Amino acid sequence: MASHKIIGIGAGSVGAASAIWLRRAGHEVTLIDKGTPGMGASYGNGGILASCSVVPVTAPGLIRKGPGYLLDPDFPLFTRLSYLPKLLPWLTRYLSHANDADTRRISASLSVIVGDSLEQHQALSAGTRAARWLQESEYNFVYADRAAYEADAYVWELRREAGFVPTLIEGPAVQEVEPILSHDVGLLAVNKNHGFILNPAAYVADLVTQLQELGGRFVQAEVRDFELSGGQISAVDTDQGRLPCDRAVLAAGIGSRPLMDKLGLRVPLEAERGYHVLYKNPNMVPNNPMMLTGGKFVATPMAQGLRCAGVVEFGGLTDKKSKAPLRLLRKKVGEIF
Repeated sequence: MASHKIIGIGAGSVGAASAIWLRRAGHEVTLIDKGTPGMGASYGNGGILASCSVVPVTAPGLIRKGPGYLLDPDFPLFTRLSYLPKLLPWLTRYLSHANDADTRRISASLSVIVGDSLEQHQALSAGTRAARWLQESEYNFVYADRAAYEADAYVWELRREAGFVPTLIEGPAVQEVEPILSHDVGLLAVNKNHGFILNPAAYVADLVTQLQELGGRFVQAEVRDFELSGGQISAVDTDQGRLPCDRAVLAAGIGSRPLMDKLGLRVPLEAERGYHVLYKNPNMVPNNPMMLTGGKFVATPMAQGLRCAGVVEFGGLTDKKSKAPLRLLRKKVGEIF
């Protein structure tokens, strides 16, 4: 296979993983990010290698329920009203997939991408310092009772089709398995053969260090433009100078949107800000990562403490954080633990 000079843009988990695999394949790789590796979206995620997360949000019924979600202050989805007119074109296209046929099509594709997440991360980090942050585990879905679980029958049907069949634990046995849960919780759907990252930011930082040890480069710079030759990218222009290449990987999350605009690519991409709360030195943590279905957030035992994450907000690229999502997340945590 011919060797290429490849520039990766974005030093989050996707960018770092892509760069390592390309370098292992023998390519000359330079990874660029205007910030510190792992300190963007990768820093605050829930850290779960959620192989069974193969069902898209756009399930049947979302169009009917969506307006109520946006208006309900207790639902973990927020939208800045001033941004709504800009969001509508993307939102309309997004909601057009909220039907059975598209949901099944997307689910089948997702199962190929994420169905072996644990094994993929084990292969990626094997023999590196990053492997110390990888933990095998179960992934448990928390329900108030059997009725609440059965209300998610459609979702579990798609997971079963992808090969994920949960073990159900009910009644007092729930608290025997997870003592942290309140007695209002009556059912656990346990998914085996999953995993999580004990420190997502450190994990990505260690992956970038591994890239450099393999002979790759990391350059902290802001991408300004591209140079094209014969319809292909021949260089990336940054605030630190020009970097020649013959291939490029865009992995800058929502930051990829203005870069794609420069290339004439029109991809419907929208910013989804995630929120998390980290409880340091807690007196108790879950034995395994869990999805709290009533509050729509995950709780993961991490090296720094207990991280609860999952409330999201559509509001563009503003740096201003909202207080309401964090208030709701703390409220939901208090109700369940």
